[in-house]
Amino acid sequence: MRVLEKISEMRDVSRAGNRVGRRLGLVPTMGALHEGHLSLVRAAQAICDVVTVSIFVNPTQFGPQEDFSRYPRSFERDCRLLEAENVDAVFAPSVEEIYPQGSITWIEVAGLSERLDGKSRPGHFRGVATVVAKLFHIVEPGAAFFGQKDAAQLAIIRRMVLDLNFPIEIVGCPIVREPDGLAMSSRNAYLGREERRSARVLSHSLREVENAFHAGENQIGPLMQLGRKTIAADPAVRLDYFEIVRPDTLESAETPAGSLAAVAAFVGTTRLIDNVVLGK
Repeated sequence: MRVLEKISEMRDVSRAGNRVGRRLGLVPTMGALHEGHLSLVRAAQAICDVVTVSIFVNPTQFGPQEDFSRYPRSFERDCRLLEAENVDAVFAPSVEEIYPQGSITWIEVAGLSERLDGKSRPGHFRGVATVVAKLFHIVEPGAAFFGQKDAAQLAIIRRMVLDLNFPIEIVGCPIVREPDGLAMSSRNAYLGREERRSARVLSHSLREVENAFHAGENQIGPLMQLGRKTIAADPAVRLDYFEIVRPDTLESAETPAGSLAAVAAFVGTTRLIDNVVLGK
């Protein structure tokens, strides 16, 4: 497994593969890898000839009061995990490599970037879209793999690829959960024991809504009220949002069938997200 830090090195590797018709898969990450990330790697290996994983904690998607400085970083451990999965290359650039001094160009997916997490975290998705576009230009993958847990991010990247004519297949992969239902996240490492118990209420609220939908509730309002009420039952959890939206545009859904029920909440100081597509 090669570890590449320079854009020129990454381009040399990817273009050498492209010249001989090898399909390159890219798994973009911020490191602190867990089984959810590794499931993306395996999905990439199933349909690609070469798999590259990027590890880059992107400063432009963090707000001024967010956790960029303390975001978990475990590069050596991450590389051991990826080598055990037979990943071909790790692209691990510095901030200065990705954002040279004087950079002033940004990519923003208008409308979508202000919904769900974008509403709570202004500028977050501008940073996401910009860094993902940069990775796509540098790595030139045939396919890129993202987790469904970050459903708003997935919708925004799909729209960016469509609008900017990237010749890249975007593959969304299922959420990977702990045995108790908690969606795997690098930020779960922040949780203390009691907070870890409380964090289960996010997935519980989604199950309650999903069960009510399957039992015949077909009105958006009562389903959202149920989800919010379930979160409110745990005083250790502070709700950011519980919304039911269209998965592609993130606009409010008119009917629950095929919609995305999405939740974000603070457990202590840790912000977690989760979602489920109703009817699947």
